[in-house]
Order: sequence, then C-alpha cells, then structure tokens
Amino acid sequence: MGYSLDFGWLAGAAGAIARGAATTVLLIAMTTLAGTFLSILGAAGRRNGPLLLKRAIGVYVEVMRNTPFLVQLFFIFFGLPSLGIRLDPILAAMLAMTLNMAAYTIEIVGAGLDAVPRGQTEAALALGLRPRQVFVKIVLPQALKVIYPALTSQIVIMMLESAVVSQIAVRELTYEADMLQARTFRAFETYLVVTLVYLGLSMGLRRLLVGGGRRVLGAGVS
Repeated sequence: MGYSLDFGWLAGAAGAIARGAATTVLLIAMTTLAGTFLSILGAAGRRNGPLLLKRAIGVYVEVMRNTPFLVQLFFIFFGLPSLGIRLDPILAAMLAMTLNMAAYTIEIVGAGLDAVPRGQTEAALALGLRPRQVFVKIVLPQALKVIYPALTSQIVIMMLESAVVSQIAVRELTYEADMLQARTFRAFETYLVVTLVYLGLSMGLRRLLVGGGRRVLGAGVS
C-alpha cells in the first residue's frame, strides 16, 4: 500500500508550530537562568557549607539524577496538589525542569570549582579579600570558563527533554505536534517537520550560547 506525502496542511499549522516553539524557547530560557543560579549556589554550598547542608545537597543531587524526569514532573504537577500546592502547568514545568537541570549542573559547576588552583584562593584571602569576593571575582569566573562547553551541552539536553512537559498539557512544540497530527492524520509529515524544528532550535541555541560565552568569558570558550 503506497503512501503519498502531503504538506498542504502546513500553511495553516505554521502558527501553532511557531507558538509551540516560542513556548519551548521560553521554558529553556527561564530554566537556564534559574537552574544555573541554583547550581552555582549548590556547588558552592556542597564544598564550603556546613555538614548538614552538604549532605542535603548530596541527597538532592542523587535523588534527581536517579529518578525519571517524567516522574519528577508528575510528582510536582499531580502530587503536590494533595498537599494543597497547585501550580499552573507552565509553572510546574519550569519548576521541574529547573530542579532537574540544577541537579546535573551542580556536578558540572563543582568540577569547575575543583579545577581552580587552591593557591589562587589562598593568595586572594592573603590580600584581604573576603571569602565571598574571592568566590565571585576569582574562583567562579575561572570555573565557568572551564565548564562552559559541558554546561552548554546540558542546556541543550534540557531543551530537548522539555518535550516531556507536553504530558501535563503545556502547549510547547511537542504538544502542538500531537494536536496537529490528531487533526490532520498526517503523523509522518507532522513529526518530520517538528523534528527539523527541534534540530534548528538545538543548533541555534548551541550557537547562541557559544557566541555569548566567548563574549562574556573570553576566547577560551569553544
């Protein structure tokens, strides 16, 4: 039985695909900002905080890295309402993505912090800088420069994993694709187009991050 490709529906579906892509970009933008901030705090706390904080961060990292993202998402969206905490789907998606990304990037940022020679910290303290100033002005910039390629890859991976949030009716790219193929009965064409859109988003995001990293962190970023 032959199958003839038909992309005639695409003209009317372009708006829905564009809206879905825009929502995906919004999700990853907010997740990147919040997740990176949390990972910096977590990595610093895991190395310089009190013992109880170190253990708490360690447990958080292990739990998030060893459970499926879909389960984490369902726990936040479907589980928390049992405790009286109800979140809008897009807020639940951002929270789940942020917590998941932070668990991975804590390890990445931590590796960068460990790569900065201890002598630089000791020298800065000897010059009279406070520990917070040493971390923000001396240690962190060097650590970010070291781990930036790995951080960039993790952000792209998180963007691709955002497709999972369609399961709680967040109208991102995969959700719009599901709706389109249900209406047009053109699953092959729909998912082919959406696959190409994801590919474009991934390549564009990586190019943007690498270019921005070079400007902010210097020529060592690649």
